[in-house]
Amino acid sequence: MKEGCTFYFIRHGQTYFNHYRRIQGWSNTPLTPQGREDVRSSARGLADVEFDAAYTSDLSRTIETANIILEENKKGKEMTLQSMPEFREVFFGSFEGSNVDETWEKVNEQMGYPSVAEMWAETSIPEQMNAFKKADPYHDAEDFLTFWLRVEQGLIKLINKHRDTGEKVMIVAHGNTIRYLLNNLVPELENPQPLLNASVSAVRYQNGKYHLELYNGVGHFKTLED
Repeated sequence: MKEGCTFYFIRHGQTYFNHYRRIQGWSNTPLTPQGREDVRSSARGLADVEFDAAYTSDLSRTIETANIILEENKKGKEMTLQSMPEFREVFFGSFEGSNVDETWEKVNEQMGYPSVAEMWAETSIPEQMNAFKKADPYHDAEDFLTFWLRVEQGLIKLINKHRDTGEKVMIVAHGNTIRYLLNNLVPELENPQPLLNASVSAVRYQNGKYHLELYNGVGHFKTLED
């Protein structure tokens, strides 16, 4: 059996737009003090993981997060961080910076469900993304196909580079990017819950298939007192 490789998808730490409950796609806001603290706790729990490569999206919040993780990692000083625009968050068009709850209400108006909760329960991620684009007055928000083709290109690059090496590959990206990606790659992962900041989701790629090892993990967090 071929060695495969393991991808560690890590969501960035809390940003000010996260804290203010604002839509944050391609918009850049820095990590909050709590966000940096959570990332460092996550990083301490990952300190003994011997990553062979480290990637981020090209947005500042993922780069800031990745640098903290590498500071705490025993092999971090040996690593060269590589940013890839393919792993950016979903682009939300003219809704960027808008209130999260108010925006989803507008998307639900487009879909016609009694409530946002019912819309989430009854519709797929691609349907929600396509409705988001329609609800955007400028129609600039990414629909599912546009998003998927972008992220898939990035993933193919990494698979071509790391497949069958047995390597551990760190990818610091975004909540929706990671969740939507894994929802389509991992058969057993149905209707995945939103990801927590600084959480880890691990997937092993072997013999052309993806095997989920961890989703939305925060149990590894270590504080200075631990």
